[in-house]
Amino acid sequence: MWRMSVELPFTPVDSIIRRNAGSLRVGSDATEALTQRIQDRGAALAVGAAEQATADGRKTLMAGDFGVEDVPDPDSLELPIAPVDRIARLDIDDRYRVAMDARVALASLLEDEADTVAAAAALLAHHAGRRTVKGEDIEAYDELRPYFE
Repeated sequence: MWRMSVELPFTPVDSIIRRNAGSLRVGSDATEALTQRIQDRGAALAVGAAEQATADGRKTLMAGDFGVEDVPDPDSLELPIAPVDRIARLDIDDRYRVAMDARVALASLLEDEADTVAAAAALLAHHAGRRTVKGEDIEAYDELRPYFE
C-alpha cells in the first residue's frame, strides 16, 4: 500500500543504498522507492507483531513478536529508531505500546531488508549497463526475488 507521508528520513536510506552500490551513482527515485518500501514493510510487520502480542494477552509489542531474539545495539544501525517507532504505529491500534527493544528489532529487520534490496538493485543497474541505481531497480526486486534467494 502506498502512503502519502513518509515517516523515515531519506538520508539514512540513501546511505544504505550507497554502501551497497559500490561505484554506481544513486538516483533520488531509488532512495524514495526504498524508503517507501521499508516503511510499508515495517507497518506490515508491526501488524503481525500486534497480532502476536494480542494472542499472548499483551498490549506491548516486544522484540520476540518480530521474531528477533538477539536485539542489536541501536548505535550499530543506520536507521534511526524514532521514525521506525512511528512506522510501527502506522497500521496498529493506539492501544498498543512498542517496547524499545521491539523498535530496535524492527529497525534491524528493516535495515537488513534494505541492504538486501539495495544490493540486488545495484546488481540490476550494473546488469542493465547503467551507472546509476534507479527506482525501477528497487521496484524490480519483487519480480526477481526468487533469483536472488
